Amino acid sequence: MFRQQSNLTAGGNPVITTHYSRKPRESDPRWKEVDMSREAAEYNVVIVGGGPAGMSAAIRLKQLAAEKLGDPDEFSVCVIEKAGYVGGHILSGACLEPSALDELIPDWKERGAPLNTPVTTDKFALLSEKGRVPIPIFKGFPMHNHGNYVVRMGHYVQWLGEQAEELGVEIYPGFAATEVLFHEDGSVKGIATNDVGIGKDGAPRDSFARGMEFHAQCTIFGEGCRGQLSKQLMNTLGLNQDNEEQIYGIGMKELWQVRPEVHEPGRVEHTVGWPLPDTKTYGGSFLYHLNEDNLVAVGFVIGLDYQNPYLNPYKTFQQFKTHPSVRSTFEGGTRISYGARALNEGGWQSLPKLAFPGGCLIGCGAGFMNVPKIKGTHTAQRSGMLAAEAIIEAVQAGEQETSGLMPTNYEDKVKNSSIWKELHMSRNVKPAFHNFGLYGGMAYTGLFYVMARGKEPWTLKHGHTDSQCLEDKSKHQPIEYPKPDGQLTFDLLSSVSLTGTNHEGDQPPHLTLMDDDVPVNVNYEKFDGPEGKFCPAGKMQIGCCNT
Repeated sequence: MFRQQSNLTAGGNPVITTHYSRKPRESDPRWKEVDMSREAAEYNVVIVGGGPAGMSAAIRLKQLAAEKLGDPDEFSVCVIEKAGYVGGHILSGACLEPSALDELIPDWKERGAPLNTPVTTDKFALLSEKGRVPIPIFKGFPMHNHGNYVVRMGHYVQWLGEQAEELGVEIYPGFAATEVLFHEDGSVKGIATNDVGIGKDGAPRDSFARGMEFHAQCTIFGEGCRGQLSKQLMNTLGLNQDNEEQIYGIGMKELWQVRPEVHEPGRVEHTVGWPLPDTKTYGGSFLYHLNEDNLVAVGFVIGLDYQNPYLNPYKTFQQFKTHPSVRSTFEGGTRISYGARALNEGGWQSLPKLAFPGGCLIGCGAGFMNVPKIKGTHTAQRSGMLAAEAIIEAVQAGEQETSGLMPTNYEDKVKNSSIWKELHMSRNVKPAFHNFGLYGGMAYTGLFYVMARGKEPWTLKHGHTDSQCLEDKSKHQPIEYPKPDGQLTFDLLSSVSLTGTNHEGDQPPHLTLMDDDVPVNVNYEKFDGPEGKFCPAGKMQIGCCNT
């Protein structure tokens, strides 16, 4: 049921969107007497997002300030991180390629970096409902992981934060950046953090407090996939004019403590096929054994360009764990945590303009994930390092046409880096799977990614957005998923309770509808409400206040 509202939309549905971006405070009498002034802090560089990209940028800035500018203390760097602590929003369990870390902190082993589990075993397989067909992995294959490490990514990012603070970087956890600030000439001035003390109805409460402004010569945006400020910049500054629209995937992950007899530290497994409903749906699983406490990270990735509106990514992930070759790993174990995140899958074709007056985009916000590898940490880190180099060069040059400093050389640095080489080499893998299906995509990957090393003289286009791929519900039959048993498979609410996220009952929704009529009149009527299925936290169902 929708929560009760006193007014209706033009389409006859209850008004549920109360966010000030849709209901301006300027015309709202409830805000008339509220003091909207904000305090401001000044830095040379402000970094939005304390993930691998942001922390790598911060570290490299301080390193270069010491090398090139003489006094790193005079070059101030600040990181704004929405989680309550560094690494707090990053679920453990990832396979890390250490190449960028080797460049950033060559003595990382001596410094105690939490890379404790080198990959010892690589497995790849095609699943049917009951069977498993092994696929050999050779050097050069995207799933070849020897030389990489299975890591608890939250611990890794926390360690990067410690290295940054040792160099003098100021880190502000618990602050969510919600607004881009601009100079009069249109260049980026900095960011503002979120206001607090606002009710669900959009009105100020007694506890209302204004956010804070952070101004900088240059602002680095490393928010991760679909960051709200990055999207604002892309729209305002036209950063997507020369690229294909980004496409996405959803990745879900659980961390388990398994029985000692099934634990194999350093074992890495990937699968494709079942339980995806058809060969046109892109996705597959990963399973990583960590070298501590009998921990295993398991997850499933699904491209959001699927056709069947009845597909439920979360339930597909739960169903995967019931496969005969998988369930024995987790039976008798204990699930510790659950999480999910969006993934950029557009790759090389979807890269936006990266630099602009007053700032730049780094990491997953720019779309640097290597899709066939399912890896983006090393490219994210390297992008942050290259952005730092470009900023220091711009500072040294001492000339700028706008109030905000533009890291002019950043895009060229990316194009001349291993990031560009990786993304160009893998550019056709995702569209090949979409155009030719699972078996055609695997054949294409073997021929042109592995053997030809991405040197084919053509570039396949995505040619669609994710939403354009979804078909009318009348063309498909509902998918029957097994009921959760509470031991191996779980309902969504019990999973969300393990994410570590907390929301007050009386606070604005963190998602905002542009049109309150669309969920009922379009999404539900035509597609059976797919947002209630692809949302990994169940926050986008019709009738949910978190719309």
